Amino acid sequence: MTTSAEVPMEALLSVVDNIQAQLDRLRGLLQPQLSGIGDPKDARNKLPDGKLTERGVQVCYQMFEAGMTRYAVAEAMGISYGAATHRLETWKKSGAYDRPKMSID
Repeated sequence: MTTSAEVPMEALLSVVDNIQAQLDRLRGLLQPQLSGIGDPKDARNKLPDGKLTERGVQVCYQMFEAGMTRYAVAEAMGISYGAATHRLETWKKSGAYDRPKMSID
């Protein structure tokens, strides 16, 4: 087994730089798909009682269309996993990718 003392620091930093470059590339591939959404935790996405506004529902739907999971949507929106699951099911019932699109302005 190799210990960290036996591995040159430059080699480790090179690996870290390579991983970071790949993560940055992945972020670049994903961000254009989400660019129209804005901040998922925008105050306009929730009512004072914590329920989603129509805008918030549309943001959820757009995140599902961008390939995000229920967990990712829940984290991004600041909602429960159960609420994200409910929104996923309503998105599917509304036609999923073929649903009529609504503006989130």
